[in-house]
Parts: sequence; structure tokens; C-alpha cells
Amino acid sequence: MAKASHSLSETDSRIAAAMLASPRASWRTVGRVLGISERTVVRRAAPLFHDRTLRATAVRNPVWFPDLIPLALRIRCRPNQISAIAATLARRPDTVWVDILGGGDEICTILFLDGPEARNSLLLRDLPATPAIQSWTSHILLRVFPAAFDWSGGLLTEAELTSLRPEFPAPAARSALQHIDQALITTLIEDGRASYTDLARRADITPLTARRRLEALVGDQVVRLATEVDLARLGIRTEALLWITVAPGGLEETGRRLSRHPQVRFASATTGSANLLVAVAAADLNALYHFLNDTIGALPHITTLEVTPILSGVKRTGLVRPGSL
Repeated sequence: MAKASHSLSETDSRIAAAMLASPRASWRTVGRVLGISERTVVRRAAPLFHDRTLRATAVRNPVWFPDLIPLALRIRCRPNQISAIAATLARRPDTVWVDILGGGDEICTILFLDGPEARNSLLLRDLPATPAIQSWTSHILLRVFPAAFDWSGGLLTEAELTSLRPEFPAPAARSALQHIDQALITTLIEDGRASYTDLARRADITPLTARRRLEALVGDQVVRLATEVDLARLGIRTEALLWITVAPGGLEETGRRLSRHPQVRFASATTGSANLLVAVAAADLNALYHFLNDTIGALPHITTLEVTPILSGVKRTGLVRPGSL
């Protein structure tokens, strides 16, 4: 469960939710959608980014980078060493997500490993050589369901979300990656709201070309733009990972339906004894209970379910949480 912290005001929370749902939305667009002035959005949002309450970034889509191996690890550790292990994992540049789970003796981490050699080094050398690690299981992410990516914590209406979505329309045809794209992607990972001027300077192109390439990269889902925030600041104090076993013929349907739910932040089909990994964010334990009973319970293809509460989020979307190390 998320660590308690001071909540944002209602206006700040709704601005943060708009940034979660549409990370590069203009201040003007956010103000129009939320029914407040552009000046108010700038005055409220700029300090949130400045003090890193909000953190903008981007994540590569492994489908476009065939050398990347997206891997989820469940690692059991000695409880007195778990914080140190989590911090070590969070410092790795290839970790996207690091959470401390359950009773304080387990970590879940998602890595984008740079090919079989990096995977084998981790699984066959690094983990076995760490005395504090007792055991682990690995799960390859086979398909990430993208519907959860415009998640807003339930703070925006469907009409507001619809008004925020069209910012990056999908190109008519899928285009090949260009030589300038790596510089753009690297810059977006560092700052998902980098200006087109900054993007152009880093890639040695014009701002107009930078804008066109960014729209192509996002429209083709080469990268996913993201905004991170401590969910407790939005009044969301219960997070959990669900390890779900689904009958094979129902995996696609179940993954898509869950990924569209307003409490689901992430959903992916995986290898392993469970074949669907879902990250849930709920206001409290009662809301989590109703999600399990009413939403999960109504799905026909689910055969087993394991729920692991998240005690602490150390790293999300490639960003180390402020104050977590």
C-alpha cells in the first residue's frame, strides 16, 4: 500500500490527472477541458513539475526494439535486506518498475533487458551471486494492453478524457524508424514535456520536423509518453498487483476488458504460472475489495487469482521515486 503523504488540492489533483492521461497536453488544452483558465493551469502545474511532484518521461515499446526483452521478476529477499536490494535494482538503467510487495520480503521489478546476454547475466550470474536474494520467478511480458495508458485515477470524466486523447492522432500508415529518432526518444525519456525546440536541438533538426517525428513515434506506439506522481497525493492509498490465470482462449478479451477499467494502471499477458499481470490502484481497501469481487468476479475466463499488495513504489516508468533511495 502506498505510503501516506499530504494530498493535493482538488484543482491540483485534476491537473495532475490530466497530465497522467495526456502527458504533453498544452496548458490551454488542460484549462479548456477542466473548465479553468490557462493562467491557473500554468500557476498550479509549473511548481508541481519543478518540485518533481509530477515527473514527465517516456518508455520504449519493446515491439519496435526486437533486441529488448521485457521481463517481470518476483524476487524473494531476506526482509532486513529488501530495501537495499530494491535500491540496487532501481539504480539499474534497465529497470522500469521496482515495487516492494506483500509482507516486506518480496520485490516485483520490470526490466527491459538488452538482449539474451543481458538476460542471462542477470538470471544466471547477478541474482545467484546476491546472498540476500532467496529465490525468484521470471515472467516475459508477451503483450502489454495499451488501454490503461490514459489512466487518470478516476479523477476525470469520460468526456474530459475524450477531449484530451486526440492530441496525437495515429498516422495513416506505420512508418519505419529514422536515424534521428533515437535522439528524440532519449530526450523524451529525460523529459516527456521537452519543447519542440529542445527536441530539435538534441536531434539536429528543425522544430517542425521534431514535432512531426514525435507525433509519428507516439501515434505508432514506438514510445509511450507518461507522467508519474505519488498516487497517495491524489488520495489513492491502496495499490496491488494481481497475478491472474486465464483460460488461453480468453486471455485477449480479459486483458483488454481489465485494461479499460478506471482502477487499472497496467495490464500485460505474461509467461509463467499466471498469464496476466495487472496493476490496480484504488482509493482504499474497501475499493480494492469491490474491484476484486465485482470486476474480477464477473469475468468468465479467470481460473485463479493471487493478490499482492504494494507496500512501497521505489521506481515507476523508469523514474526513481523522490526520497525512495
